This record gives sequence, C-alpha cells and structure tokens, in this order.
Amino acid sequence: MARVAFIGLGNMGGGMAANLAKKGHDVRAFDLSADALARAKEAGCLPVGTAVDAVEGAEAIVTMLPAGTHVEGVYADAVFGHAPSSAILIDCSTIDVATARRVSEQAVARGLAAVDAPVSGGIGAANAGTLTFMVGGAAEAFDRARPFLADMGKAVIHAGASGAGQAAKMANNMLLGATMIATCEAFKLAERLGLDLQTFYDISSVSSGQSWSMTSYCPVPGVGPDTPADHDYRGGFAAALMLKDLRLAMQAATDAGAQTPIGRHATDLYEAFVADGGGTTDFSGIIRTL
Repeated sequence: MARVAFIGLGNMGGGMAANLAKKGHDVRAFDLSADALARAKEAGCLPVGTAVDAVEGAEAIVTMLPAGTHVEGVYADAVFGHAPSSAILIDCSTIDVATARRVSEQAVARGLAAVDAPVSGGIGAANAGTLTFMVGGAAEAFDRARPFLADMGKAVIHAGASGAGQAAKMANNMLLGATMIATCEAFKLAERLGLDLQTFYDISSVSSGQSWSMTSYCPVPGVGPDTPADHDYRGGFAAALMLKDLRLAMQAATDAGAQTPIGRHATDLYEAFVADGGGTTDFSGIIRTL
C-alpha cells in the first residue's frame, strides 16, 4: 500500500480519506478544521499539522477543496516544491475547467503528473466508497491515479485531456439540476390533476418520463426509494452545491459559446431557492417552491 496525502476533509473528503485508510493506505490527512482531523484519526488516518507535512514523501496527493482558488493556493504553497517528483496529483474538487487546466500545466512544467477527478454520488457514496470519478489528464497520469480512485469508488472513467473531468462533471450536474426541476414539476402537475402520487410514480418510472431524479432520488416523501425527501430534505446534496455546479456550467457554456437555455433557467430557479434560505436543504427540496 502507498502513502497518500489527503487535503480537504469536509463532508465528501472525510469519507474518501477514510476509505483509502480502510484499503490499507498510509493516509496523512490535513484540514483547517480540528473536528475534521479528529474524525479522520478515528477513521484510521494520521492527522498532520500542515498541508506541507501531508505531501512530503507522498506517492499520491488527493485534494478535495471548495473552489479553484483553494486548489491553486494549496498547489502553490504546499504541493509545488514539496511533493516528490514521483507523486501523482489527484484533484477531486469541483472547479472551473480553466483552473483545472492551469494547475495541471503548472504541475507538468515541474515534472509532476496530475489529473482532475471530480466525483458524482454525494456524501452517501463518499462514505460507502461507491463514487463515480470522471478523470481528465494524460493517459499515463490516469493509469497512475486509477488504483487510488478505485479504492474510493465504483467507477473510474477517463474523460479525456486535462479539464475534461471538470467538463463532464459540469455537463452532468447541469442535466441533473434541470431534470430534478422537471421531475418536481411533473409530480406537482400530477397532484393538481388529482393523480395519486405513488400511482404516478409507478407509471412514469417504467415509462418514457423515467429519470434518475425520479427512480433513484424521488423528490416526493413516501414515494420510491428512501431519499432526502423522506427526511425533511436533509442530507444528500445541498442546493448551494448544486447552484455552485450550475454556475460553473453556465461559465463554461459562455466560454465555449454553447447555448444552454434550460440550464440557465435551472440556474435561475436554484439562485432564487438558495437566496430564499434553501441553501442547506437537499437540492430536491426545490419542489417546495413549485
């Protein structure tokens, strides 16, 4: 097993680092939160005092941070100049494509291999080790990163060159945000038309309107599998994070000259939902506004 630096032990990173430790890796964990470090220790990681302490001697360096500015800061201050030249850099944060490409180029210029590897699956999958990783980077870098990612997930897919992982994540989550709103609207329409919602689910879940938002993450309490809707829309994927991903998708669409009117409308609806206090609510809770 390998020595792994893990920087960023939030709701997602904490579970991911724990799974690497469960697989037998020597995980040197760092976060600014003392509580997060304590949880990492309980999960079998070795808490360290600084990000530099984490990366020294590491064979793989995994970052799971809130935004591109944090990734660039950690790479500039702690990774570059301290990481062994043999280390593989794996950024699992969800950030903009331009930053992902820029930090990868900076790594390559220093003789380091790097990939962007954002995730899909949410907190539950992070804890269970069943995440999906969409990975951008050179084929050789992907091959080196894959064993570590496989220890945290169920699927590891090479999306293409640097930044491709972020591009895939943005497009996927734009689709998710839009289909969740459409699913919520459909249930509300069915209710207004006098349909029993379980009956509507039974019909639509095996018909052409079926989607992941309906059959795996139904926004209606008591219908379909157990979801955040059955827990007052707590847990799961916070609406503020969905909005973050939608904003990144809209930025990418603008940069690429792509037309995304449905994605834009979904972004506007989540903007309003979060502004009205729904940021910590699961993103399926937007059904309450319809």
